[in-house]
Amino acid sequence: MPRHGVSPVQSHSGSGWGRGLDRSLGAPNRGLLWMGLGLTLALALGDSLFLGAPAEAHPLPAHGHPARFNGIAPQLRNALGWWNLTCPVCKALFTAINFGLKKEPNVARVGSVAIKVCNLLKIAPPAVCQSAVHLFEDDVVEVWTRSVLSPSEACGLLLGSSCGHWDIFSSWNISLPAVPKPPPKPPSPPAPGAPISRILFLTDLHWDHDYLEGTDPDCADPLCCRRGSGLPPASRPGAGYWGEYSKCDLPLRTLESLLSGVGLAGPFDMVYWTGDIPAHDVWQQSRQDQLRALNTITALVRKFLGPVPVYPAVGNHESTPVNSFPPPFIEGNHSSRWLYEAMAKAWEPWLPAEALRTLRIGGFYALSPRPGLRLISLNMNFCSRENFWLLINSTDPAGQLQWLVGELQAAEDRGDKVHIIGHIPPGHCLKSWSWNYYRIVARYESTLAGQFFGHTHVDEFEVFYDEETLSRPLAVAFLAPSATTYIGLNPGYRVYQIDGNYSGSSHVVLDHETYILNLTQANEPGATPHWQRLYRARETYGLPNALPAAWHDLVYRMRGDTRLFQTFWFLYHKGHPPSEPCRAPCRLTTLCAQLSARSDSPALCRHLVPDERHQDVQSLWPRPLFC
Repeated sequence: MPRHGVSPVQSHSGSGWGRGLDRSLGAPNRGLLWMGLGLTLALALGDSLFLGAPAEAHPLPAHGHPARFNGIAPQLRNALGWWNLTCPVCKALFTAINFGLKKEPNVARVGSVAIKVCNLLKIAPPAVCQSAVHLFEDDVVEVWTRSVLSPSEACGLLLGSSCGHWDIFSSWNISLPAVPKPPPKPPSPPAPGAPISRILFLTDLHWDHDYLEGTDPDCADPLCCRRGSGLPPASRPGAGYWGEYSKCDLPLRTLESLLSGVGLAGPFDMVYWTGDIPAHDVWQQSRQDQLRALNTITALVRKFLGPVPVYPAVGNHESTPVNSFPPPFIEGNHSSRWLYEAMAKAWEPWLPAEALRTLRIGGFYALSPRPGLRLISLNMNFCSRENFWLLINSTDPAGQLQWLVGELQAAEDRGDKVHIIGHIPPGHCLKSWSWNYYRIVARYESTLAGQFFGHTHVDEFEVFYDEETLSRPLAVAFLAPSATTYIGLNPGYRVYQIDGNYSGSSHVVLDHETYILNLTQANEPGATPHWQRLYRARETYGLPNALPAAWHDLVYRMRGDTRLFQTFWFLYHKGHPPSEPCRAPCRLTTLCAQLSARSDSPALCRHLVPDERHQDVQSLWPRPLFC
């Protein structure tokens, strides 16, 4: 693939704002590196800076959205004393920075300066800053020295559009085959008595091997309820035995309880498992830690689910540093081979040889779990706003989308249906990736029978529309809630009812159920964990079916029916909503997110606003983000 000089937000925001702080922060030829590293840490370490959406709309940390840097940049300009920098001087300085970077990318010096920046901006406690910088510095320096940063782009972000244009990533398009699209044909309801399959869906387990009952759930670190969190004040209780409504992940016993209890919701024909196995202690993870999590939880899944086939996808937390997924052309110690090889070994009992081959190359694969159905597991880290390796080249990393087109065309030619699983939902991806994926879904709407994602930790969905009018709903991606409590949630899992295994099956989703563990009840003295069904979608929302039009109609019913929306809001948070009410702006923002399977596309929300003259549709953006 050709390399493009594309620069994500991290690179622009980290573009050498150095000399205004003090002389100890290093020469200007290292400024780009240390500021970029500081902002990469800000994305990775959580919610101590800025949210990408109103707090009312989504109380969880909102990672990775460009709007976040609109808030960070003024603070940096103020702190680093660059208010009076002129445009010509800025461009001359960044030209010198680029030249200097090529001559001396000193990792240790960059790291020491980045620690000072992390502390100055209060991104995290000092100990966390130090650990995180040492963890990220090698990879970030490698990326920054390989990338091509335009001085005009950097100064455009720093000083405004009058000084230069900056764009997060350059635009690109994948190629679709010249084969004419078949006329869309909605699936027919299954005949009475037709087989129905049940698919267990697990996502965002986030096992914390350091979880410790009684510790402080509200510590200063990005992750609490663990050894090192300290004890809470006498006025507040410590972490519960089974989990806690705070910025905490799960002990192994809660995951064992989940997996040992899913039989009550079964039996299952398959399991879709969309990643995020390790905890959110992203500032101190080693490769050994990540492999321990992978192997421990894989063994646990195999132990409790036995012969049921399990089909995993790669989450953004599986690597270390977090979100670090280089494209396959990156070789040597920086590559992801260590992770993909371990996954192939751990998941070999579930996956055929060809799937293991592509898994080892790029973390994605395809297989046929039954006649007439093709399953495609995507590595959504190649669409992630937070994958700083995409600074080098964001154009269809690993050729994954072009490979997806080939798989879908082959399935269409055979008359097969396709399920797609992945971790990060398409509406949360980089714009060019997301819009290309949207085109692919629109082209193969008659072949795609289901899309299943996680990552947001809450219970939601994303609707796809025809590209010509953005009015005909043609597909829906289901975003299932997390197993982990992070942040302030009950543990949970999802079960999908699918048109079953028979000749001519549509393989579409017929309904879904969500199960939770009520932590308030489970943590009572002497109580035992009781996993219970929270709701069934069609019954609760009065859906005629689970096809895209039904979910589209639900959004518009919720716009005018406050009581129905509050039911959705309660279930969105797995039965433990925030104490703050979700008023009109919050409701519009939340409903907009359900219509937005295409990233950064506020036009999708225009019909939610009764009078656009009095409501800026763009204000419904950014969509809530979380990881």
